[in-house]
Amino acid sequence: MTEPRRSVRRLVSRWWPVVLAVPLGAVAGAGYAVVAHPSYAANSYVIVVPETQGEAATAVSFAQAYGRLAGQPQVLAPAAAETGHRLAELESLVHGTTSPDAPVIEITGTGADRQDAVRAADAVARSLVAFANTNSRETGVRLVPLAAAAEPAAPTTPSGRLDVAVGGAAGLLIGALVMMTRRRNAVPAGAVDGEPPAATTPRPRAAGPAPALPEPAGPGTAEPELAAAGAAAGSGR
Repeated sequence: MTEPRRSVRRLVSRWWPVVLAVPLGAVAGAGYAVVAHPSYAANSYVIVVPETQGEAATAVSFAQAYGRLAGQPQVLAPAAAETGHRLAELESLVHGTTSPDAPVIEITGTGADRQDAVRAADAVARSLVAFANTNSRETGVRLVPLAAAAEPAAPTTPSGRLDVAVGGAAGLLIGALVMMTRRRNAVPAGAVDGEPPAATTPRPRAAGPAPALPEPAGPGTAEPELAAAGAAAGSGR
């Protein structure tokens, strides 16, 4: 076998989880884009107008406040009655956003078809205008419809390219996790931390009883030995 083939085989045997998981993830993302129900979004715009000239900063502040109120029950209840949605359902379909430097409120409505999205956005915008203008004398500002919602040309979700990319990224992550798991299981525990595996040594046999040490001689036994040594020395004179 030639060296290039060996290199290819080594790469395939090492990276096969990623090579297999990425295409499968992309195919799964494409399948989701095909079978998922489409969702459309339409935008309606409302502007805050101050009653007194030169109060642009006040209008921006009230736009921020009314943008938060766009998803509250006191605004959604009339719009729900108009569109035929339940209050909780309409709350999940509509939300308001504002700009930090312009007194404009954007009401975004979503739906399973274009007309549902347009109706939801326009109904909440009208309800917000009516709610805010009941207190215009106290607040010093009033809301005016700026632009009605237009039918969207294409659904916002699903997006084929985005779903394929997300599926491929998920496959890459899963394949990398599988590779890490296989590598950790294949390497000994000591080598994972950069240390050589510990050598196994045979267990030592059980040692026998230690030999008894001679007991030290007492003072009574030392006197006869000294006497015998003295007698021997006297006879040698």
